[in-house]
Amino acid sequence: MAKKKFNNILKGTFLISDDSFKNWRLIIFLSFLATVMIASSHSADRKVYEIAKLNDEVKEYRSAFIDGRSLLMELKMESAVRIKLANRAVLPSTVPPKKIEVKSQN
Repeated sequence: MAKKKFNNILKGTFLISDDSFKNWRLIIFLSFLATVMIASSHSADRKVYEIAKLNDEVKEYRSAFIDGRSLLMELKMESAVRIKLANRAVLPSTVPPKKIEVKSQN
């Protein structure tokens, strides 16, 4: 009995017999599920690659931001400003600043 069923599967007679409609429905349903599963895995893979690409871009932008911030800190230092303004004959004041106090009228 089992050998006969196995031979029927190998020969494909289960697809053309009188009650093969239920077999075809099952095969079509399983094929549809396999297609949906494959499409879903491709979509997930595509999203993983996109996330990795975006993470790389974030790292590049963060690095550029840090480089820009460190350059700005260097440019804001008094010694850097003094060197740049020395060409224009602008020197630091030799007289210290005076504190101005304002008394309120209340």
